[in-house]
Amino acid sequence: MPSQQETPCSPSFSLCATEDCQSDFLPKLRSGACADMGFRSSMEDVYVCVDNFTQENGLKNETEGPSAFYAVFDGHGGKHAADFVCHHLPKFIIHDDNFPSDIERIVTSAFLKTDNAFAEACSIDATLASGTTALAALVIGRQLVVANAGDCRAVLCRRGKAIEMSRDHKPVCMKEKKRIEASGGYVYDGYLNGQLNVARAIGDWHMEGMKSRGGGPLSAEPEFMSTKLTAEDEFLIMGCDGIWDVFRSQNAVDFARRRLQEHNDPTMCSKDLVDEALKRKSGDNLSAVVVCFQQQPPPNLVMPRSRVHRSFSAEGLRELQSFLDSLGN
Repeated sequence: MPSQQETPCSPSFSLCATEDCQSDFLPKLRSGACADMGFRSSMEDVYVCVDNFTQENGLKNETEGPSAFYAVFDGHGGKHAADFVCHHLPKFIIHDDNFPSDIERIVTSAFLKTDNAFAEACSIDATLASGTTALAALVIGRQLVVANAGDCRAVLCRRGKAIEMSRDHKPVCMKEKKRIEASGGYVYDGYLNGQLNVARAIGDWHMEGMKSRGGGPLSAEPEFMSTKLTAEDEFLIMGCDGIWDVFRSQNAVDFARRRLQEHNDPTMCSKDLVDEALKRKSGDNLSAVVVCFQQQPPPNLVMPRSRVHRSFSAEGLRELQSFLDSLGN
């Protein structure tokens, strides 16, 4: 196979400075979402927005502050996998006996259980055969936990600065390429086994050489990033790759921040993002979720005034005046 251009990938990590972890800030959640088929002939994206995750499922909130679940699923080869995961993944998470403690273990288990459950469903009904990426965010008290399998992306706005809370799982990413090859797969022309342009997904059991009960090059296991939310954290954007095809992370944050300053409505903001992606000619389905962590709109950021005072010298002023006089003549 010809050699592929490798792309370095940032490792999974936890964003938690000492002062952040000691914060007594509790987020007040508001969320909204928007989806559009775009220029595609069918719609394969699905999203979830649940600001009161435990209450919606008839459970008592065991933690101080909110308990919320948000997700974006970008289907391929049909919508069945995205619909299936949208329905089953939240249930596997919330009905784990240990929820909400040990959240990363619970969510990892839920991703893999959902993947196996979909395999069983496809074995009964072959028309369901398809796959989907999965990006999920949970807010438990002050903790924000993002789990990702695929190329959807979550970006946190912290006082106007974009902080990526997931990394895109592309086959050309060096870490993913090594994992794929160690699992018996290969990357050809940027595609996993020459067929799929993502390195992680739920489903796709029908694609030969991708998955087996013992593993395979296409993984459904999510990667995690987490942080303790503080008063500087303003909102989170979650979007399918159709959004990020035409927005850089900081660009999306700047755009959304301006819109929230105008109307302070996360639903309108998500629609603004989708509409702008359409204007920028994104060629994919479009889905965006915006989660605000505060009731008030993002504040105007005032740049600190420079302490260095610059001035012209008397000689410089004379030279400038001489130059201006020469122009007049």
